[in-house]
Amino acid sequence: MRRHKVISIIILALILTSCDTSKRKSSHQQDYITDSTYQYVDTSSKLKYKSEQVIRAEIRQQVLEKNFVDSLFVFGKWTEDGETETRLKYLGGITTTDGRIFKIMNSIWFWGLSHRATCRLLIFDDHNQYLGNYRFGGPYELPDKLENGCLIFKNFDNVHCDKKIITKVDFTLGLPKEIFIKCKGKYGDIFKFDPEEYSD
Repeated sequence: MRRHKVISIIILALILTSCDTSKRKSSHQQDYITDSTYQYVDTSSKLKYKSEQVIRAEIRQQVLEKNFVDSLFVFGKWTEDGETETRLKYLGGITTTDGRIFKIMNSIWFWGLSHRATCRLLIFDDHNQYLGNYRFGGPYELPDKLENGCLIFKNFDNVHCDKKIITKVDFTLGLPKEIFIKCKGKYGDIFKFDPEEYSD
């Protein structure tokens, strides 16, 4: 009888320890879910009382500081009630032939009742200072990756373009004033660099 009591106490202690560990892990994951391609960051409490402009500037800095290339970070969750969602993907850094360093980031901001998407290719210097952006019409127009100083644009998700066409834009000579993305044959779209002080 005494032996059964001891065994029961040991089992109970193990269950309680397991539950406590599970709770701690769950709490951590709510703040930051780590994956090789997807990171969700809960900013509801940290950024609740800040303006949208300040929030977007701060979360961009967070992604740059983490320096995770080709990982998607999702901040917030879009809802019809007015909540917005920002998706940031750091593509990496480029060193130009004259020694300058540029950091490149895809940015998609979902907002409004109709789930609109504001899409930008953001450019920063080696001190993470914002320099400007290229404005795109939709998420499918943003570059897929950065390779050997060139941005790679694929048409896989663009139903209006030839999916076989791939555009490479060389940034090693500096920031192009405009970039041309091929769509069909010799046709395509031109996107201009906007060196504004702030972008949405």
